[in-house]
Amino acid sequence: MILLDLDGTLVDTVPDLAYAVDIMMEQLGLPVCGEPRVRRWIGNGAERLVRRALTGSDDDEPDDALFKRAYPVFLEAYKAHVCHLSRPYPGVLAGLDSLQQAGYPLGCVTNKPACFTEPLLAQLGLDQYFQITISGDTLPRKKPDPAPLLHAADFFATPPAQSLMVGDSINDVQAARAAGFLIVCVSYGYNHGMDIRESSPDAVIDSLEQLPQLLPAQA
Repeated sequence: MILLDLDGTLVDTVPDLAYAVDIMMEQLGLPVCGEPRVRRWIGNGAERLVRRALTGSDDDEPDDALFKRAYPVFLEAYKAHVCHLSRPYPGVLAGLDSLQQAGYPLGCVTNKPACFTEPLLAQLGLDQYFQITISGDTLPRKKPDPAPLLHAADFFATPPAQSLMVGDSINDVQAARAAGFLIVCVSYGYNHGMDIRESSPDAVIDSLEQLPQLLPAQA
């Protein structure tokens, strides 16, 4: 069984996310953030992205009243712009086709809220590949907690030791290790500006097309 992350692994969603963040900032009368900064901030869900935009920091917390004003503005802007500029990375469609044809059960596990995950996958034609999609608000806990991965393992009735997570960030590595999964990371994507190799995944690939070469043939 193979689970794949969405943002930064399957799809480059930064252009649309940055657009929504900057709309939010403009409506609040604050300086816009721009795509390069947003690219470093995503990966921990929509709420954390908004908090980072408001503070300009990975970990600082904005004023609670400001956040409560900002978050609905971001949600509305992103909902209206969830798939205008987002595109699958090169090799993603070919890689998913190869995995599907080889008979691997596939799931998508992301920290993105379901209200964005589902239309994005559908509009890009990626939903057809996944037998289960677990979004950031599907369960009480999200990555780097292992709960979403273990939930998928239960769904597929597959032992964690026979399961693989494919992602782009330290969150994916931590979740996979905690769940007892193997973890392969893509060399592109979003990892807060850090080289994903520093997180010691089991393998790093430059394109999803390379993944089938690392896997045993299905019976």
